Amino acid sequence: MRRAVFLHFLLGILALSSSFQADAESPYRYYNWKVTYGTIAPLGVRQRGILINGLFPGPTIDCETNDNVIVNIVNDLDEPFLMTWNGVQQRKTSWQDGVLGTNCPIPPRSNWTYKMQMKDQIGTFSYFPSTLMHRAAGGFGALNVHRRPVISLPYPEPDDEFTLIVNDWFNADHKVLQHTLDSGKSFPFPDGLLINGHPNSSVFTGEQGKTYLFRVSNVGMTTSINFRIQEHTLKLVEVEGSHTLQDVYESLDIHVGQSVAVLVTLHGKVKDYHIVASTRFTTVTLAATARLHYAGSRTPPSGPIPCGPTYQVHWSLKQARSIRWNLTANAARPNPQGSFHFGTIKVTRTIIFANSATRINGKLRYAVNGVSHVNPSTPLKLADYFHIPGVFTLNSIPVTPIHGPASLHTAVLGTALHDFVEIIFQNNENTMQSWHIDGHSFWTVGYGVRQWNPARRRHYNKVDANSRHTVQVYPNSWSAILVSLDNKGMWNLRSAIWPRQYLGQQLYVRAWNNERSLLTEYNIPANVLKCGKAKRL
Repeated sequence: MRRAVFLHFLLGILALSSSFQADAESPYRYYNWKVTYGTIAPLGVRQRGILINGLFPGPTIDCETNDNVIVNIVNDLDEPFLMTWNGVQQRKTSWQDGVLGTNCPIPPRSNWTYKMQMKDQIGTFSYFPSTLMHRAAGGFGALNVHRRPVISLPYPEPDDEFTLIVNDWFNADHKVLQHTLDSGKSFPFPDGLLINGHPNSSVFTGEQGKTYLFRVSNVGMTTSINFRIQEHTLKLVEVEGSHTLQDVYESLDIHVGQSVAVLVTLHGKVKDYHIVASTRFTTVTLAATARLHYAGSRTPPSGPIPCGPTYQVHWSLKQARSIRWNLTANAARPNPQGSFHFGTIKVTRTIIFANSATRINGKLRYAVNGVSHVNPSTPLKLADYFHIPGVFTLNSIPVTPIHGPASLHTAVLGTALHDFVEIIFQNNENTMQSWHIDGHSFWTVGYGVRQWNPARRRHYNKVDANSRHTVQVYPNSWSAILVSLDNKGMWNLRSAIWPRQYLGQQLYVRAWNNERSLLTEYNIPANVLKCGKAKRL
């Protein structure tokens, strides 16, 4: 079996090299990951976890801008499996996105090789399983894209950096959680929080007087978190691939699917300090802790765990508005971020997406503008490429909220390549929402309460709104983004809150023109998996 998998891996690399138009000068980084079950007990309860090469959480990918990252995934589970790369834009190749609308899942006891280029990106990202409820069992980890050496940082080089994966955790087996949703019941409240797979035992060691970069990602299923370090401040420098104004915070809210990078200077006495992540907007506050250990310290953290905000929505909304783009800093390229004047571009169309909880055929579902998405057995990207009829209908979802009962459909929105779109996420529910789009980043130009209307545009930040890939929407509120759909392909726009995504709160955006050219989209991979109606093509 091992020799066969290795042969498949080599053949996959050779096949992919003929179809992927990578920068010949950019390095290649190769990873061979075996995805297995294993017994873990993060909260003291033995349960079945999903491991990558025996690790929970999975290994961290560290790479540089424009690197070609090749990940061969061997699926040793008993179910089909996919991995998605949260924030990696997959320029001109939605074939590598790793969601059910673009890829056939990897069958059990089989493998598939992803080939991605970190084209013109830097930043703090993550990866996780996109199939079923696998994410609730593990399989997630960090993906950090560092700048090229020729590109300067907009802050002094830190002495070192630490990567923190924070998530809510459930003691129930992932198949039990899936059955809960399939039977029409609500998803349970989490049993705890974890930092790098542990509730209270992760340690990060630094030296007094030195400055460290902390990369923090919320890869949880349902829950926003607040992050803080006892008696230390957080200087925010990057959010999901964009350099920010370097404001200083006592604590930061990080919503589901989001990532940040902060500088922390160890200015305190030589002792240990609490690092805390706690839940936001929940009736019961859960917390995970870690230790910031000063080298040479023999003193454990003292005093109570520092308190954070709990349900202060206005506090969080005000903080969100304070996070702004650093216009003079470069990112992956040497030109300043602010050289792209997004606020002056004419909007091609406005779309309003309203989420809702509903019941269809007596079971709980989640919908967008009255449509609860259903994944067909044939990936949308394959159906589109091979012109397979009967898989989806273009523009099968309204672009404004509707009144009336929701229905089950495969939701695909048609757009033209390079459309510049205003999207309003309207949340009329009493719960937090978090929205993510694959293949792109967007500018978070506005947050507001109650109902959005055109007059709210007067308050948009069209100068230095931050660019990111995941935006929160507060209860009974709205968030507005501007996005340039400049990446041809079929892209998943989804709730980052995974039970809602699983039960229909998602859609696909087809950014398209009819020109078939490698300048706009790479060829179908030679190793593409085929399933559904495409299986025999």
